Amino acid sequence: MEWLSVEQVADELGLHVRTVRNYVRDGKLKAVRIGKQYRIAREDLDAVTGAPPVRRHRHVEVATTVRVDAISRGDMDRVATLLTAAAGSGTGGQVRVQLSYDEERASMTVMLLGGLVTTAELLRLIDVVTDRGSAGADR
Repeated sequence: MEWLSVEQVADELGLHVRTVRNYVRDGKLKAVRIGKQYRIAREDLDAVTGAPPVRRHRHVEVATTVRVDAISRGDMDRVATLLTAAAGSGTGGQVRVQLSYDEERASMTVMLLGGLVTTAELLRLIDVVTDRGSAGADR
């Protein structure tokens, strides 16, 4: 729970400190007295000002781009099919997948945006599928 001083509340609301103290004394703003000072809970301030309570939850997302050179259009199509199928079934949430292919350079670009676990699974899948065609090549 976040506790605010009278000064912090006054600053946040653009009011004079005496005005905030009067609100507390009049019962318009709930506060706890600690020694000679008042402390106001963030929830109580939000209730008085009408601010909706903030519900915080951790959200982690990763964005990555992978480029694979020297890949045929057929292999790119297979990778696209595998990634699209795997993207929606991962344990770490949905991942958005975008692929593009440059015929002239025989280069595929994969962009992934989503949860950490599923993105990591898709990166492993890309590595396995594309490494088959480059056996013996340096990584």
